[in-house]
This record gives sequence, C-alpha cells and structure tokens, in this order.
Amino acid sequence: MKYLTKEVKIGIAGIIALCILVYGINYLKGIHLFKPSNYFYVKFENINGLTKSSPVFADGFRVGIVRNLYYDYASPGNVVAEIDVEPSLRIPKGSSAELATEMLGGVKMNLLLANNPRERYQTGDTIPGNLNNGIMENVTNLMPQLERMLPKLDSILASLNTVLADPSIPATLHNVQDLTASMAGTSRQLEKMMNNDIPQLTEKLNVIGDNFASISGDLKEIDYVAAMQKVDSTLANVKMITDKLNRKDNTIGLLFNDPTLYNNLSATTANAASLLEDLKSHPKRYVHFSLFGKKDK
Repeated sequence: MKYLTKEVKIGIAGIIALCILVYGINYLKGIHLFKPSNYFYVKFENINGLTKSSPVFADGFRVGIVRNLYYDYASPGNVVAEIDVEPSLRIPKGSSAELATEMLGGVKMNLLLANNPRERYQTGDTIPGNLNNGIMENVTNLMPQLERMLPKLDSILASLNTVLADPSIPATLHNVQDLTASMAGTSRQLEKMMNNDIPQLTEKLNVIGDNFASISGDLKEIDYVAAMQKVDSTLANVKMITDKLNRKDNTIGLLFNDPTLYNNLSATTANAASLLEDLKSHPKRYVHFSLFGKKDK
C-alpha cells in the first residue's frame, strides 16, 4: 500500500505509544480510563494539602480516588474535590466526607456513610466535607497550654539547677549509697539467718510441740476424779488429826494442850541442868574411890 509509508508507520507507532503512556500514567494514579466512573463532588473550606490521586476510603477500605481539585471562585473560601468511586458503592443521603491528617503528614479522605436505606446521592451530587486533623489538631490545641507552662518550666529548671549545685547533694547521695550497702548487708544476714537459724528454731519448736503433745496425752490419761477423791480423803484425815490435836479427850491432845505437862517438863529440865552443874562442881559427893577402905565421913 502506497499510503503506509515509513513516516506514517512511525507516526501511528508514536500515537499508540503516547496513548499507552497516558493510560499507564493514569493507571498508576489509580484512574482507569476504560472503567465506568461514579463521580461526586465534595466541598471543603480547607483541603489541608489534599492532592490529586489521593485515596478515598469508606470504613477503612479504599473505594476510589480524588480525580481533580477546583477552587470555587464564585464562593471564595471553598475548595471542591471531584472524587471517583466504585460504581457499586451506594452513598446514602446524610453521609459526609472528612479529611484526616496521617502521622507522616499525608492526607486521606474518609467517607462517613450514613444509615439511610431509602435515599442516596446520585452521580454528580455534592457531598459536605469537613477537616479532621486528628493528632495534629490535639497538638495544636495543646500549644497554648504549653506556652503558658513554659515560664513555670523555666522556673522549675532554675530551682532544680540551684538544688543540684548545692554541695550537700553529693554527700547525701554518698550517704544513700552507704545506706543501700548496709541494707544489702542486712539483707544477706537476714537471708543467712532464714536459711540456717530459722530451720533449727523450727526443729526445736517441733520437738517442743511433740513434748507438749506427749504431756497432753499423759494428762489426758489421768483419772482426775479418783485423784480428787484421794485428795479429799487425805484432807479429811488431816482435818480429823488436827481436830484431835486440839481436843483434850485423848493422849495426844493432852500432850499438846495440857500446860501442866509443859511445866513439869520445864521443871525436870531445870532440875537436870542443876544436877549436872552440881555434879561438875562436887563430883566427890557422888563418886567415891578408896584403895584402903576409908570410911565415909
């Protein structure tokens, strides 16, 4: 064919390559040129760095992408994001979209689907949007409080530096170290006592307990009734003897209660003592020895 010259073939190849390049770029962005689209518009007051081809999520699942962004010149202060979602996704009326700032600084769009089984947004409708800074918003809210706390922190740090500069602090730390060492030594001694002395003490206590148990068994076998009867009998006999000693109608009672016997015994003792004295003083009156038969005078 005379029309399919070399230049025409090169041009056709270049157009095909360009189409493939455009399709590949859009495919990498998540835009499928030959796939049915289901687009909506979301209006924000601040998109907080949202870019084209950013993912769109619903309940944590990726359902589409941001196809384009427009600034609403007719109503300044509003930015419109055109999103392309799966055709099978149903967005009920009352749903909204929010922009969430991720930890690394990225921004993603979340569709907050409402529970409305009767009504839904149609393709090309506008969905209200809002901004959710997440952790960054909390940090922003804390900044004024941190600014108010900075002077106090400076004062606290100055006081801390003053305390640390005190020369008594190292001595105190040294004392604490010595105290810790002493406590460690005490702990070792206590551990040694627990390992050595306590078992011995426990063994002795066990022996004492066994002795108490043996004594308790012996006491349990004693016939307390018979023993008390014997004690009562003995006490009765003692009382009877005491009564007889106090009475004068018997020999023993007379010996203990008659003063005459006491007086006679006293007199006899005195006479015996006098006799012994006289015997010592004049022995010749009572003993006579004569070899030649001398007559008594």
